[in-house]
Amino acid sequence: MIEILCERFRIGAAVRNAAARAYARVKDVAYPAQARVKANVLAAFLDEGVAEHDFAGSTGYGYDDPARERYESLLARIFGADRALARLSLVSGTHAIVTAIAACVPPGKTLLSITGRPYDTLRNAIAQAPHNLVQSGMGYRELEIDAPFEAELDDPDLAAVFVQRSRGYAPRRSVDIAWCERAFRAVKARRPDVLILVDNCYGELVEEREPTHVGADLVMGSLIKNLGGTMAPAGGYIAGRADAIERVAARHYAPGLRDALGPTLGHGRAFIQGLFAAPLVVEQTLRGLDFAAALFEELGFAVDPAPGAARTDIVQAIRLGSVDRLTRFAQALQTAMPVNARYRPEPGPVPGYVDPVIMSSGSFVGGATIELSCDAPLREPFEVYLQGGMTAEHAMLGALLAAQGLQDAPRTD
Repeated sequence: MIEILCERFRIGAAVRNAAARAYARVKDVAYPAQARVKANVLAAFLDEGVAEHDFAGSTGYGYDDPARERYESLLARIFGADRALARLSLVSGTHAIVTAIAACVPPGKTLLSITGRPYDTLRNAIAQAPHNLVQSGMGYRELEIDAPFEAELDDPDLAAVFVQRSRGYAPRRSVDIAWCERAFRAVKARRPDVLILVDNCYGELVEEREPTHVGADLVMGSLIKNLGGTMAPAGGYIAGRADAIERVAARHYAPGLRDALGPTLGHGRAFIQGLFAAPLVVEQTLRGLDFAAALFEELGFAVDPAPGAARTDIVQAIRLGSVDRLTRFAQALQTAMPVNARYRPEPGPVPGYVDPVIMSSGSFVGGATIELSCDAPLREPFEVYLQGGMTAEHAMLGALLAAQGLQDAPRTD
């Protein structure tokens, strides 16, 4: 396939040779967790007893929406959770996370992040943007990953511990489920009353277990990332303990309305079918990212994760070292997109982000990062974050074209 792609898209000799070496390094990489994830999702569908009439949706208030009820029940099964809230009215992962935090950490109480500075849009909502949560009276502190946090648990005002599973826009590693299990056990041993809230964006279905299987009280994320399987048209989710979901529903809708509202507007089949396909799409993404990691390492760039290393999310960091190379990478990647391939990304301001950002995306669902895309904030150490890929071959093509686009860029590092 690499030879076919290189020939069909006129990849130059230097990149072609690096691609051959890269593919040889990763072609036999196994993904044992994905086999178990696929089995778990199949079991959830069969145990749930999904029927064709479950695809029917509703309009208006959305009372008794069969698609919503079946889909949320499926999510709860897959996450090993009491309940799930998956709604079109949760418009993004950031929206879902902030909704959960606001519900679980009232004014006068404190949120403690133990994985460092959160992703840009979330950090903005917590402490920087107008009307942020800190301005509303919530206390907030953050510690770097692996920094001792036990002493912080003695704060009587501490209401919740926050964990961001993926790296976000930061030169830090993503945290796997084994790390989560150890951290959650330490929190609950000392403060069983403190809630554990996990930003699960980009991590769903990558490992066999989810954070809720190892002690998280709530997990939150977007339905147009991993779980959407490239089919969900919009939405976000929150899953976990029943009492915590009740608090979130009261915050998101209104006290007394609970979670009884929320139409699916005819999108029930897309949500449910997308969830069924999601494990396969995630596996394809991982294969494509492993090739990209190997290719750019062969070309002399630092990458994380390393090719063939265990993964806990669908994000590949590539350290390019300059604004010029970030721009070249994104513009070349855009030429691989099935939608808007003739567009030319340029750096600029993006709502929710402090620094200018350059993004490349051409998805069938707007902003769906389970489809191939990249993001790069224009700040040191000038890393690009490559993510998604509906098929491994498409992710491979994107990596090849991005690498070719860098060939004329001067190296300064």
